[in-house]
Amino acid sequence: MYSAFARCFATAVLSAGLTAPVAADDIALPPTVAWSAYPTGTSGYSQAVAIGSVLQNEYAVNLRVVPGRNDIARLAPLRSGHVQFAAGGSEAVYAQEGMLNFGVADWGPTAIRGVVWNISDGCSFTFGTGADAGIVEPADMQGKRLTYVKGAPSLNNASRALLAYAELTWDDVEIVEVGGYSASIQAVVEGRADAAGGSCNSASFLQVEASPRGLRFVTFPSDDAQAVKRVTDILPWYLPHVATEGPMIDPAEGIEVFTSPYPYLVSMADADADLVYNMVKAIAERFEDYRDAAPGAQGWAMDRQRFEAAFVPYHEGAVRYYKERGLWTEAAEARQQQNLTRQNLLLQAWANYTADAPADADAFAEGWMKKRAAVLNDAGITVIAERW
Repeated sequence: MYSAFARCFATAVLSAGLTAPVAADDIALPPTVAWSAYPTGTSGYSQAVAIGSVLQNEYAVNLRVVPGRNDIARLAPLRSGHVQFAAGGSEAVYAQEGMLNFGVADWGPTAIRGVVWNISDGCSFTFGTGADAGIVEPADMQGKRLTYVKGAPSLNNASRALLAYAELTWDDVEIVEVGGYSASIQAVVEGRADAAGGSCNSASFLQVEASPRGLRFVTFPSDDAQAVKRVTDILPWYLPHVATEGPMIDPAEGIEVFTSPYPYLVSMADADADLVYNMVKAIAERFEDYRDAAPGAQGWAMDRQRFEAAFVPYHEGAVRYYKERGLWTEAAEARQQQNLTRQNLLLQAWANYTADAPADADAFAEGWMKKRAAVLNDAGITVIAERW
């Protein structure tokens, strides 16, 4: 959870930092901006630090990167206003949907907004294994020890989706519970697990590569249409992808995997439009200054933004910048309206449900998921995975 110290620290930083914007090259940002991000050692954290270095050098802006080891720890400070942006992954979708860890009484559907995303030359999530575990194809995962990160439903649901490629479930593997992403990788290094999920270019996987076990990534060939569909039925925003960056990956050949936006920079819907606009502008127009400063940072490029594939509506400040650049198409606007309709429908369904919801936590969660599914089905809108 987000610590009391971190909350107080972030509050002090933001209350001081929002008072005097720093302007340069027509970009105006407050002296201090705060992001939550994945923990230290991850590619997402490293990229945030790299962007922060450029903001400091070019605009005298101090980017505070607050690491959160699970989904709630990254999004709780965003929702409370202690950070202005969160650089995470699929938890942005789950928070919008009010599902998994966000389908409880003190969360529910969240009015979250996309800002800018990263589609790197690596991948957002795949299985990294000990080379001695004998896992080459997805079907080889059967009976193997796979990490399950407590409090991180976005990671665990991604593992569930990749298992579905081979028509496997969590019941077909041996679950190794761990307390965070770094602990997940360490379990493989120490021989307590055979596989862990993570981004292809995560620095953490270098530990597996350097260990006596060695590293091997599982590949997911895209020519098996039914297998791909089983994955995307669970995670519609996941895309078949050839990763060319990461340990043990030959950049000339790459490996077939899936990917999704990571990091995915998001804000709350009520975030200041000028702040969001200027943050996107700085990330876009200073791209060459940080693109090689951290693994995967090249994925922030504007030509990798796929607005028509988004599952969360974009913030108005971000849309303003994309329109100025001529990047916002009719297809992007159509998708934006669909996503706004979906999010508003979920928010209204939650308001209706909580007006007379059961007090028992289990009954509350079960009743909400049924209500959520019914409302989406009645509107003819896709209902995404509800378990794990």
